[in-house]
Amino acid sequence: MLELKSISFSYLKDIVIKNISFTISKGNNVAIIGESGCGKSTLLKLIYGLYDLDEGEIWYNDKPILGPKYNLIPGEDYIKYLAQDFDLMPYITVEENVGKFLSNIYKDKKKARVASLLEMVEMSEFAKVKAKYLSGGQQQRVALARVLALEPELLLLDEPFSQIDSFRKNNLQRNVFNYLKEKQISCIIATHDSAEVLSFSDKTIVMRNGKVIAVDTPKIVYENPSSAYIASLFGEVNELPKYYFDAFAPKAEVGLFYPHQLHVVENSKLEVVVKQTYFKGNHYLIESTFEKKTIFFDNNFDLKLGTKVYLAPIV
Repeated sequence: MLELKSISFSYLKDIVIKNISFTISKGNNVAIIGESGCGKSTLLKLIYGLYDLDEGEIWYNDKPILGPKYNLIPGEDYIKYLAQDFDLMPYITVEENVGKFLSNIYKDKKKARVASLLEMVEMSEFAKVKAKYLSGGQQQRVALARVLALEPELLLLDEPFSQIDSFRKNNLQRNVFNYLKEKQISCIIATHDSAEVLSFSDKTIVMRNGKVIAVDTPKIVYENPSSAYIASLFGEVNELPKYYFDAFAPKAEVGLFYPHQLHVVENSKLEVVVKQTYFKGNHYLIESTFEKKTIFFDNNFDLKLGTKVYLAPIV
């Protein structure tokens, strides 16, 4: 189990991690989400032992994780960290990069292990190609295979699918996260991709300004956001007074509504004017206005610009 106990960290005078505590059980996948600059990447580096804490402690299975003041070479053998720069060796081949840290004693086993990992990240056909000739997305896939080669107990991933084409990303994500579950490898992923959070994580941690502001299952975080900031990490969100839809609600009480939670009705207190429409495949996202406020809602068919419609929450 990984345990963070009231950790804080600063670059010079600027505090970027503020009194964070949480635990992660073995085999769990935890997604850390938040706006750029909120401290996600720094938190991963602290867990890996790249920086020294200002305050607090990090423990893994009753053993402290210490920074460069204590370890000449930062990091632990049982933890692997994939940064956004990939850190591949450009002048050796893809298969050599993946097998770089594997023992050469049993060459057949090493070869089979490398081949299996390359198949998982769909890079088998590039096994003999030097890393410098790969695209950014291909390098990212090779880097993923390399950090998995020694089967770490804890895997730290910083935006691991950010440069991978969308048509390939979904299958790759399934391959990687199914593999982690099968091997009971604990994983922490820092991401902006809500699909990675909702589909693959056991626990979601929301960060803002260096602090953890929410920790729960992805379903609860998504369905019951405590702020518009949290809801906005999953897409568009509308902040609307609840009395628009409930005559007994206090006028100061505001509700958060995703676009799919609003629909067109015959009459309501919320009459909006359609300003723009966006085709989303199986529906349209409609951008509208109400008293100079932008309101987003989903609709099964397109609406003409300037059309006035009434909205209400889907019950």
